[in-house]
Amino acid sequence: MKKEVFENNPILKLSFDFALMVVDYCETLKANKKFVLSKQLLKSGISIGANAMEAQNAESKADFIHKMKIAAKEAEESQYWLWICNYSKTYPDCQLLITKLEEINKVLGRILSTAKKKTSFSYSLSFFIV
Repeated sequence: MKKEVFENNPILKLSFDFALMVVDYCETLKANKKFVLSKQLLKSGISIGANAMEAQNAESKADFIHKMKIAAKEAEESQYWLWICNYSKTYPDCQLLITKLEEINKVLGRILSTAKKKTSFSYSLSFFIV
């Protein structure tokens, strides 16, 4: 994928920037010997963008929706780990990550909503053509 396409695709840009922030935060967690949460958050946090990127080359509309749903699930998992970090007294501040993730969740929600509407419309249209 060309860099220009990546830069002009909001979910790819947001999720990539978020992944970089997660990597930095997880390095801080590792330095503080918070290995379990660091590993979990790292996996789910960087998977959001990986799945969104994979969706860009989906084989069908259904495949695109499926891959974006996986990205949304990874975002939900990341949110869970960040909430644990946020509410724990011994973890570094992660409020900026939570805020960025909320933005990602909104974009993913809009993408999925739009994709599902277009899919159901095309199925409805083919129903009336028959």
